[in-house]
Amino acid sequence: MPSGKTQSFRVFVATWNVGGKSPHNGLNLDEFLQIQNPSDIYVLGFQEIVPLNAGNVLVVEDNEPAARWLALIDESLNRSCSMALRGSKSLAPLGSSLLFQKPSLKRICKNLRTESGRRMKTCNCSHVLERKYSKDFCLWCQPTNLSEDEFSIEIEDDGIDNYVSSEISTPITVNQLKYSLVVGKQMVGIFVTVWVRKELAKYVSHLRICCTGRGIMGCLGNKGCISVSMSLHQTSFCFVCSHLASGEKEGDELRRNSDVIEILKNTQFQRICRSPYSRVPEKIIEHDRVIWLGDLNYRISLGYSETRKLLERNDWNALFGKDQLKIEREAGRVFKDWKEGKIYFAPTYKYSYNSDSYAGETTESKNKRRTPAWCDRILWHGSGIRQLSYVRRESQFSDHRPVCATFLVDVYVTEDGSKNGSSSFKMKVANEEHLHITRNKYK
Repeated sequence: MPSGKTQSFRVFVATWNVGGKSPHNGLNLDEFLQIQNPSDIYVLGFQEIVPLNAGNVLVVEDNEPAARWLALIDESLNRSCSMALRGSKSLAPLGSSLLFQKPSLKRICKNLRTESGRRMKTCNCSHVLERKYSKDFCLWCQPTNLSEDEFSIEIEDDGIDNYVSSEISTPITVNQLKYSLVVGKQMVGIFVTVWVRKELAKYVSHLRICCTGRGIMGCLGNKGCISVSMSLHQTSFCFVCSHLASGEKEGDELRRNSDVIEILKNTQFQRICRSPYSRVPEKIIEHDRVIWLGDLNYRISLGYSETRKLLERNDWNALFGKDQLKIEREAGRVFKDWKEGKIYFAPTYKYSYNSDSYAGETTESKNKRRTPAWCDRILWHGSGIRQLSYVRRESQFSDHRPVCATFLVDVYVTEDGSKNGSSSFKMKVANEEHLHITRNKYK
């Protein structure tokens, strides 16, 4: 093992089923993103960013809502930097200009990457790499330069001026952003985006994305997951954003178990390193640090009236004892060896729109009534992950409440990287032995 040390980075993770609604210009994400207590990395997963109708599932998915979410996220993450640079002028951040016109997901992804991110390393291994191994590595660019030491990818710059409102006289440049976009990927209604502090972007490598459909006929993208694999310095990460099978009939939890098992089995990241000694993982469970987020759709195994009684008493312990995910995990049928933080918040589904009332309280129809449940969850796998918080937010935007978690995650940093990389949350911790997990564990 090369000489080096571990540092702790703060990672913010959030999942939100937005009910097929496109965000409006006035939606403020500051509280949702906890910008008063900033993190090094933001991993944000959305479900149902578009209605799950036949047009979006079978024909062409609508990318406009995803672009709008990116613009709003940029507005929150980069506003404080932008405001300081603008002084008293009323100027919008780079991404928010797209809120005033029909945005392009591909174009906004390009614009929200810092200059260092525009030349992201495919691999930081020492061996020469072949161009063919990285054909699909990046979502919005193609490989152009190959050197003996590294294979890098450059993004074309179509020009920021084309996407800046005429009201903005001095657009904020990519070099002035605090956070750089690493990933913005959509599969029908699932959308995942990853942001890192600008100074960390050059230490991100081995970026790969895999989409696994588990919807109609067990393969279409109305249900399933987007998995993101990347390395930060010398530590591999996998972020899995999923939307699992719905339904609250008895036995529906087994369909959700099956979705998880098939995702773990079938998600395969492209091998981009030619070196036979490379530790770059190809399966989810092989990564050093794994975080799974999403609308997992597990319900509460109680009737509506019994659930309501426990809700009225805020008896979360009794209610959580009937949580399907807890039951299935303890029985060893799903997410074995994974961890989840203690839940101290009310069920996140299903609410009436623009209301703090559960849908069952406002409808007389039993067909439309849904038993409240903790559908929206965040779990993790691997050592070197410490959860700091696990909470829900109170936005009334959709019929789900967003769920957020903050982690301190240990990252193995080489001596060179530790001198040049910076983080507001660096912490010296003892060197840890890398955990080697066989690829056959979940086959």
